[in-house]
Amino acid sequence: MSSWTLKSIPPHDWFLCLDVESYFDHEHEPEKIFEEGFTRPLPVGDRDIIVTVFFNGDPENPEFHIETPESLDKEEIEVANQNLAKILGTDMDLRPLYEKASDDPVLGNKLSELYGLKRMTRANLFEDILYRIVQMQMNHKPTAKKMMFKIRENYGSALMHGKQNLPAWPRPHQLMKADPANIRKMGPTLRKGQYLVGLANDIVAGNVDMDFLMKCDPETFYNTITKIKGIGPTSGQDLMMMRARTDAVFPSVKKKGEEKGLRRWIIWSYGEDPHNTSEERFQELITNWEGYEAAALEFLYVNYVLKEKEEQAKK
Repeated sequence: MSSWTLKSIPPHDWFLCLDVESYFDHEHEPEKIFEEGFTRPLPVGDRDIIVTVFFNGDPENPEFHIETPESLDKEEIEVANQNLAKILGTDMDLRPLYEKASDDPVLGNKLSELYGLKRMTRANLFEDILYRIVQMQMNHKPTAKKMMFKIRENYGSALMHGKQNLPAWPRPHQLMKADPANIRKMGPTLRKGQYLVGLANDIVAGNVDMDFLMKCDPETFYNTITKIKGIGPTSGQDLMMMRARTDAVFPSVKKKGEEKGLRRWIIWSYGEDPHNTSEERFQELITNWEGYEAAALEFLYVNYVLKEKEEQAKK
């Protein structure tokens, strides 16, 4: 067994994430995580392990206690921390955003209400893309999560947490030989199965570089990832939010004269017409977001999620 502490750049209130179901997978019950910890499979080099994460509950001095039944050496813990930093957002420093946008007419109050929020993602961009392809155009996200879990069971490494089956996410070399028709039997459409297998093959062949996509500037990321089959403009913008980075771009995507994607939502949030807003005006609206576009949008997203929950509770 190994255990260690991972520090995060303050402010960071990870417990805010427990209200956002999209951050978690099929096996998770967010209402139990506060006491039982956040348990998930984690790739560490060539093997997969199971870790359980506990947050200390202090936004100003945030720390995560990590436990695994596996015995890890120092180098393996460093690799684990790199993946955990992406999942939890520990390396993102949002303090400049709080200073720049405190008086922003849309963002200002959300920064106060959701103080310490940092987006959760999955362990690597490949996992994020797999789930994005599986769940796209599906309104019932729990079903999409169950489908993804079945794919993990069939193509990822078999892992157990106590008596619970907790399969790892498949690596590209594990998924590349899958038959899309068999993936179809797990729920996703045949076309989605083809996208998943095609991406795995492209990564193994060196045609798609996940490390490059994680490190490149936002515009290059968007232009590159939208060339991957199955990743359209909206998915490309969404995946840009999942790099554990603060920056992003929101290109205009108009269909039949109507703005689509994240840009539409941002303009609408500022009370203006998304379909008739110039590039210059759009940049004026988000001037306080500069360099922190991805982080800023997450405050709008989580605020929306919480408002929706409030409305549902009233019914």
